Amino acid sequence: MPTPCHIIVEGNPAIVYASRNGSPKKVLPTLGRFLDTFWQERDISGEVSDTPECLVAQIVVRFGFELCEDDYSNLRVGLKYHPDVEYLYYIGADRQVQVWVPGAAYHTDPSLGLQACRELVVDRCEIGG
Repeated sequence: MPTPCHIIVEGNPAIVYASRNGSPKKVLPTLGRFLDTFWQERDISGEVSDTPECLVAQIVVRFGFELCEDDYSNLRVGLKYHPDVEYLYYIGADRQVQVWVPGAAYHTDPSLGLQACRELVVDRCEIGG
């Protein structure tokens, strides 16, 4: 199954779109490990400027490699929400990941973004932490 998804980073207008492999079972463990490493690197370096920009770039390069499984044609970055996504992963400035599921209004008008979605409650251990 394709299972398209978005990854959204608070403070960055870019929206990462993957047209397959976007189920929580596939994404959350890998995203959790990736984010743990990302935050550790940021903490060790003491770098705090441009974190949303750095995070999106590294999601595309490092996390995208694992998500795409050597087929990068399914990975895109843009400013618009896609109507076909099944999950939206929101990474907050508080370093927490929220999983959202689009409702009917989202599929009709994806520009509504997260306000037309409902949060899917996931256990922290599902995120890899």
